[in-house]
Amino acid sequence: MKKSTKAVLLSALLFPGAGHLFLKKYFFGAVLTGTALIALYILIPGLIDRARQISEKILNGEIRLDLTVITELASQQPIGGEAQSLEMAMSVLVIAWLAGIIGSYLAGRSFESGAKTL
Repeated sequence: MKKSTKAVLLSALLFPGAGHLFLKKYFFGAVLTGTALIALYILIPGLIDRARQISEKILNGEIRLDLTVITELASQQPIGGEAQSLEMAMSVLVIAWLAGIIGSYLAGRSFESGAKTL
């Protein structure tokens, strides 16, 4: 398997920046990994809080234990400033992931051709 293919698969399936780290492009890999980690640091507490609120409603008997009801509650948009920060963090994570995939492909191709452009 070519290095560019391995790098793309690592970036797409493992974590943003993993392909760059595999190709020894440490600066770009660290930037992408750091960006994705910061986005996840913002996203995960919001998601855990949403899950906690839903589980409390189930335990208090406010909603019944039904998959469709739980799915509907989980898919509701957050309100206020939390919504904006979660949306921004999700956008940053997706952009970092796509940049990691595209960047690792380009870096892998230049690595295979012997050029040191990236």
